[in-house]
Amino acid sequence: MLKTVFVAPDPGRTRLRFAARALLGIGLAVCVCALAGLSLAGIVTGGLAALLALFTVADPTVRRQTITTALLPAVGLPVLAVAAELHDHPVARDLAFLAVVGAGVYARRWGPRGHSLGVFAFMTFFVAQFLHATFGRLAELSAAVVLSLLSAAAVRFGVWCYEDRLPPAPVPAAPPGRGLARVTTRQAVQATAGAGFALLVGQLVSGQRWYWAVGATWWIFVNTASRGETLVRGFRRVLGTLIGIGLGLLVAVPVHGAAAPTAVLLAACVFGIFYTAAVSYTWMMLCVTLLAELLYGLLGVLTPGLLALRLTETGVGALGAALAVLFVLPVTTHTTTDGWIQRALRCVHSCTAEAAARLAGVPDADPASRVAELEQLLGRVRLSVAPLVHPLNPMVGRKRRARRVLALLDDCAREIRGLAAVATDPEASHDARLAAACWRVEAAVEALTGDGDHPATPGQDPAGSGALAHLHGLERALAELSTPLRAPSRSPLVGS
Repeated sequence: MLKTVFVAPDPGRTRLRFAARALLGIGLAVCVCALAGLSLAGIVTGGLAALLALFTVADPTVRRQTITTALLPAVGLPVLAVAAELHDHPVARDLAFLAVVGAGVYARRWGPRGHSLGVFAFMTFFVAQFLHATFGRLAELSAAVVLSLLSAAAVRFGVWCYEDRLPPAPVPAAPPGRGLARVTTRQAVQATAGAGFALLVGQLVSGQRWYWAVGATWWIFVNTASRGETLVRGFRRVLGTLIGIGLGLLVAVPVHGAAAPTAVLLAACVFGIFYTAAVSYTWMMLCVTLLAELLYGLLGVLTPGLLALRLTETGVGALGAALAVLFVLPVTTHTTTDGWIQRALRCVHSCTAEAAARLAGVPDADPASRVAELEQLLGRVRLSVAPLVHPLNPMVGRKRRARRVLALLDDCAREIRGLAAVATDPEASHDARLAAACWRVEAAVEALTGDGDHPATPGQDPAGSGALAHLHGLERALAELSTPLRAPSRSPLVGS
């Protein structure tokens, strides 16, 4: 786990900049709220609002990010008002919370903006429970949200705006569908059912901290599409919480709200959340758990018993998510994996076609954009295949095949990157053998995705140029993929 975080590549130091900017933006928001004379609850609300704004807004362009950030208070403040108004009406409050859960997940159908607004709405209701917000504190908490979002925006779009110097990476859209076949609709039903279970059982465990269980269910459903992904994410959440609680007993409990050490540790946790989010959900949850413990220390209620309760409620939330994906409109891991692998393979062909067109002198051909799309799709494949290669998966043969598929897809990506680099060389010229090699790549992709009749075999042309060398390497990887993808099994990786 340590190796995952500290050895993981960070091209352009993107994760480092992401974490450093978040620390600056959240720190500014906290200082502004403090200077405005807000109470500790208001300062905590402001810091969490800034954290969410910097963490969840992920539109592909700066302009779209600005619009989404501007829309956050339009969603968050009404939700905060409802949560405060219903604070003393438990049944209405619970029903409203479940409605926010369902609407927040359903909003993902509108892409990154819908996802960001849905998360912000849910977390606003969650924070209101965390701080026991009443209608009398609504004005102060609303002011904290607005001040913090302005502070975070000032850092993100003014002081430290680096996205405008980076080409936006394409985000692969979810597979289309209608009704309950649509991913967002199905997940909205699942998340609401899981959150309902977590809410009821969580209240039986604790009448005050039940919302932890609902929060665990919600976050387990983020960035998952199959029951396997959801189960693995639930396991990692519980594991990260468990480790975070152990660390909290050693760090947060002894500190117990002392201002200076708590501030330093909070800054470290914020940095850790943003730095580890892209590479390890377990590590991110460790940092989130320790952050929550430190905040409870500031509020003067942190005890070892509270930490044990948090672990129990997290387990209840993970169980709720597991039951929902197993019994409510379930989608198998293999069905999801099949779709992402096929999309990645088709993108391989598109990359090859764009590179060949560029070598043939077509000025508008752009293999680089296709390569960026392929990288995004392969990231989604890795996420989908994660349950199959998880150490706790007892099916050794299937695990071996899944790892072989990932390795060969990585080989394809490496050859595609090399081909695109050759194609963009102004001195590269068209070779008559490129057309034949590209045709064989197309045939290989069609055979693997079920659009062709027979598997393609690698060509025997000598690789007389850099482009041909990469194309032949690509052919070999695609030919080898036919074995693990088409191997007879009760649950094949493709074609299930």
